[in-house]
Amino acid sequence: MLSEPFYDPSKSYLENFESGPFGAFAHPIRYAEPGEARHSFLGHKVFAPLGIPAGPLLNGKYVKAALDLGYDLPVYKTVRTRKYASHPWPNVLAVHPAGDLPAGLQRLVGDECYSEPLSITNSFGVPSFDPDFWQPDLADAVSYARAGQVVIASYQGTKSEGGGVAEYVEDFRVGARLLKETGVKIVEVNLSCPNEGTSALLCFDIERARIICEAIKAELGETQLLIKLAYFADEAMLEKFVRAVGPVVDGICSINTISAEIVDAEGRQALPGAGRLNSGVCGSSIKWAGLDMARRLTAWREKLGLSYAVVGVGGLSSAADFDEYRRAGADAAMTATAAMWNPRLAEEIKRDAHEL
Repeated sequence: MLSEPFYDPSKSYLENFESGPFGAFAHPIRYAEPGEARHSFLGHKVFAPLGIPAGPLLNGKYVKAALDLGYDLPVYKTVRTRKYASHPWPNVLAVHPAGDLPAGLQRLVGDECYSEPLSITNSFGVPSFDPDFWQPDLADAVSYARAGQVVIASYQGTKSEGGGVAEYVEDFRVGARLLKETGVKIVEVNLSCPNEGTSALLCFDIERARIICEAIKAELGETQLLIKLAYFADEAMLEKFVRAVGPVVDGICSINTISAEIVDAEGRQALPGAGRLNSGVCGSSIKWAGLDMARRLTAWREKLGLSYAVVGVGGLSSAADFDEYRRAGADAAMTATAAMWNPRLAEEIKRDAHEL
């Protein structure tokens, strides 16, 4: 049975940002760990290699609640070097694929009937406040983590009006510096966003992704770098990407979402505004893709003699799902959609998973 979600889809992004989190996240009771942290993620001791990926943890209040509830690798929602507005409401709708959602573009009906097996679409446009807000807010969340927990910060580059590729790469570098100043130990850069000047995802432009990652890593120094990827259907392209970018980064997180056309019951575009017919789907229907990428990224790591960590994301909603990700080779696994409606999921996984 689904609980009250900590992000309320009936409210706008700003209402959730200012008034949330809701449900059990509003007044969390700090989870009492039964022992000492004995797992390691990128050299950091953690109670469990389990977290919430970039997306639903809108600010420090959300991150602190996630830490209290036992999510030991929470990711602060993706920020930018400048203020950026959210897409208009609604931003979250339920969708109901018949089983696994294929990687090819599908058409799904979006509605407000949230039920299990749970899949949703989310369409925010990666909003951000200015660094004047998020730098101290993130620093406060980082310092709130106890021993055995690590806060991760996510960000992405922003195109400058009239600017070119050089300005785009520089924005990634500046963002890395701003994040490093907060004291965060692990930074994640979102490469599953549109590339500068194109509609294609940045992670599919392998040479530019390599250049950006090298610029970020040079700025971060000892601060560790994760990259967030979309699903790669083409194995040759994935190999090429890993060969080019794998030696540069400390970890690879995959997947983000699978895109689909979202319509209402009458077949009309469900999310208002230009460019919002296609929207990312997450939840149980994309677990197959997250597991597939975890296996393939692990296999290429071993074949090429690389050392990056693999973070599995997509459809994790139970202790059994966590076990699947760990057996697939994931060094850590994260849950977003299921955690939103089941805030005690971390406790369930720590109690019932066999791969801890």
